[in-house]
Parts: sequence; structure tokens; C-alpha cells
Amino acid sequence: MQQPPEQVPALLDGPAADVSDAHELLLGYLEWYREALMRKLDGLSDDQLRTPVEPLGWSPLGLVQHLGRVERRWVRWGFGAQDVVAYPPGGDAEEWTVAANTSTVQVIADYQAEVAVAGSLTAPALLSDKARLGGRFKTPDQAPSLGRILFHLLQEYARHVGHLDVARELIDGQTGE
Repeated sequence: MQQPPEQVPALLDGPAADVSDAHELLLGYLEWYREALMRKLDGLSDDQLRTPVEPLGWSPLGLVQHLGRVERRWVRWGFGAQDVVAYPPGGDAEEWTVAANTSTVQVIADYQAEVAVAGSLTAPALLSDKARLGGRFKTPDQAPSLGRILFHLLQEYARHVGHLDVARELIDGQTGE
């Protein structure tokens, strides 16, 4: 009787197995989720990217737009105290809805630009560094550490990439990892 082939354990998602530094782990997992977001869009037509998925009420491209704004709010406005528009004037409806005159390429480029700025602010900082005052946080007791902000971003991505798995299955039957 022939033995089944030996099962090789699945590789870990995110940073390499030997990474133990908390800063590197948080940034590595955040990067993995950012890449997962893009992987889960692969193969969708422009129409599928832009059409709200029922019963969810948002489109995959709207989710990308939202996550770009989440990056902006928590890293640029929050941690960096940059003077940026944190929330669109139309509230959640505008946050999640891609304007007809905004191309898919532009939404992706805007998202990637926010990720790049976030990286330039978070990579050199320590997890214990507090958010600068004047943007999202006005007083020292309101200002969280970078570690707290990165942890929040990580849970945002984990949740929303999971939502995108559901949307993708409703759109074309593709299931997530």
C-alpha cells in the first residue's frame, strides 16, 4: 500500500517565522494585509470593482478607498498631526462610494500613496512614540503610541480583508485564503 505524500505545514502569513521584533511584526503583518487586499481584487473587471455588492452595499473599490482614508486618518492626521482632510464632506456615503468620474487606477494610486506616506512616518519611529499633537489628537492624554495605532490599523485590515472575501464570493464565487 502506497503512503500518502508527507504533508508540509503551511507557511506563516506575514513576516518570516524568525521575526520577533514587535515593530517589525506589526509593520510586516500590516504589509501582508495590504498585499492581500490587492490580491483579492485581482481578476475582477472594472464593473465588478465599482458595483456595490448586495446585500453589503459597498463595492470592492469603495473598500480600497475607505482603507486609504483610514491610513490617512490614523497615520498622517493621527500619528503625524499633518494638516489633511481626514473625513470626506459627504461622510460615510462619500467615504465608501467611488465617484463616477474617478478611475479605478486613480483610487488604487491614491491608496498606494497613503500607504507610502504611512510607511515613511512609521518605519523610523518607535512603537512607544506618541502621536504628535495638533492633528487628530489635541492633548497628551489623548495621543496613543505608534504601537496602539499600528495595532488598530492591523485589526481594520484584518476585518475588512475578511469582508472582501465575502464580497468576492458573492461576486464570482472565489473564496479567500
